[in-house]
Amino acid sequence: MAVTINVNGVDHPVDAAPDTPLLWVIRDHIHLTGTKFGCGMALCGACTVYLDGQPVRSCSTPLSAVHGKPITTIEGLQSPAARAVQQAWNELEVPQCGYCQSGQVMSATALLEKNPNPTDADIDAAMSGNVCRCATYARVRNAIKQAAKQLG
Repeated sequence: MAVTINVNGVDHPVDAAPDTPLLWVIRDHIHLTGTKFGCGMALCGACTVYLDGQPVRSCSTPLSAVHGKPITTIEGLQSPAARAVQQAWNELEVPQCGYCQSGQVMSATALLEKNPNPTDADIDAAMSGNVCRCATYARVRNAIKQAAKQLG
């Protein structure tokens, strides 16, 4: 199936089956590798991207579901909230192995774009779908709080 999808503001022609997961379209057809494969079952959050502004798990989102909707990957994050999150991530040295971090940053940015002053409970709820095998959860929470202060 030949379709055109918009990723990070750029139209990309894609020839793939309608049931191809968006993750594989992004990585194998468009060659953006910041979005990671984690579990393949939408449980870990490593593959988080925005579809029409909303965080989704790209490993379980079929190509057929994205027609006409803009897609944003970690490479395309440019909002003030994204910059604040990325800066806090660097300053607080959040990542250990770094594998889950693009999904973590995508989820944290989505949280701060909707709620610029989240409580610990808000952070925990927003980040609950992101698994970090290195257990950097305390650093993630602290970085989100620091980014929120920077935005405020």
